[in-house]
Amino acid sequence: MAEKRNIFLFGTLIFLSISYWISSSVLIGDKPFKIQILEEEQEELNENLISAQILASQLDRVFTLFQENLALSKADSLADDANLPFLNNLTDMLQDLDIRLLGIKPKPRIDKMTYFKAPYIITLECTFDQFGKFLSEIERSPRLITVDEFEVKNGIERIKANTDEEKLIFQEFSVNLSTITLVKSKSKVTS
Repeated sequence: MAEKRNIFLFGTLIFLSISYWISSSVLIGDKPFKIQILEEEQEELNENLISAQILASQLDRVFTLFQENLALSKADSLADDANLPFLNNLTDMLQDLDIRLLGIKPKPRIDKMTYFKAPYIITLECTFDQFGKFLSEIERSPRLITVDEFEVKNGIERIKANTDEEKLIFQEFSVNLSTITLVKSKSKVTS
């Protein structure tokens, strides 16, 4: 009797195992694999959506970037060697930061194929903190500006000549920076 019961339980166990594997392969099949693929696609689409939302929110900044930096031709006033709106913006920025402007010297523009580079040598007198704020403002500017080089003129002669400690915190900086002006291409791209 115990033998028949064990055989019956063993047969039932085998039957239930086989029916489980058959039902799982028929009902479930490769659905977990498809779900995994769909989850990966959804993740990629979510990343694209987030990128699109960021771009949509930044469109006004992109428009400003093009408006401030795109010349329609090489003769455009934006591509001049000494661009007056840039210089006005620069002097306003320096005045807001309470930085003393010692001199601005525009250099001849450099003509690249798709853009112009208008270099300037600017001499400033300010503290290191003010100079850092100036660089931050340059970075935030709607104009494309590169800081090519800067030099702190802080020789031993300056320290010997100044007896007032208050004047020693102000440094003389020589900054070589350039504005970048994109030039609109005349050729049309056809697809």
